[in-house]
Amino acid sequence: MFRSLTLVAGALILAACATATPYGPAEQGGGYGFSEQRIEADRYRITFRGNSLTSRETVENSLLYRAAELTLQQGFDHFVVLENDTEARTSVRRTASPAFYGRYGYGYPFYRPYYAFPYYAYGFGWGVPYDSYTREITRYSAIAFVSMGEGEKPADNARAFDAREVLENLRPYVIGDQAAQGY
Repeated sequence: MFRSLTLVAGALILAACATATPYGPAEQGGGYGFSEQRIEADRYRITFRGNSLTSRETVENSLLYRAAELTLQQGFDHFVVLENDTEARTSVRRTASPAFYGRYGYGYPFYRPYYAFPYYAYGFGWGVPYDSYTREITRYSAIAFVSMGEGEKPADNARAFDAREVLENLRPYVIGDQAAQGY
């Protein structure tokens, strides 16, 4: 009984800690968050990887936000998305429930002399597939190649963005307090 309660408490603590990927730099070696690589003086490859709790929209917004942030950091005013892609990686996990360990009995001592229905009693579960579950996990990664420029954005290019406007408009949709600092 104590072991089951400990497992349930641990799962609840982990669930409470689980959040979407916060806006910030990715750790070395492919962590979640943004990363960039300079290709030329005014061109970058920017990537944003989200965990399984981060929506596709949040990943794409964070990528654009980082492009705008980087544009201003490099002394430019606008950027053009030359090429972009968002990839979804889906995996399936199947696990057995840890809730049914022990033996069949007549309920907890608190219920005696009354007898519990055996299927609700503390004991082994019904077996696979009844005390196992399948979970589909999807993680999104977005990548963009951007070119940066000075002055107003080209009006005739739909893939051109004013960096300051992007920061202002996407700030509410980007997760984390680092984004709230802005420029």
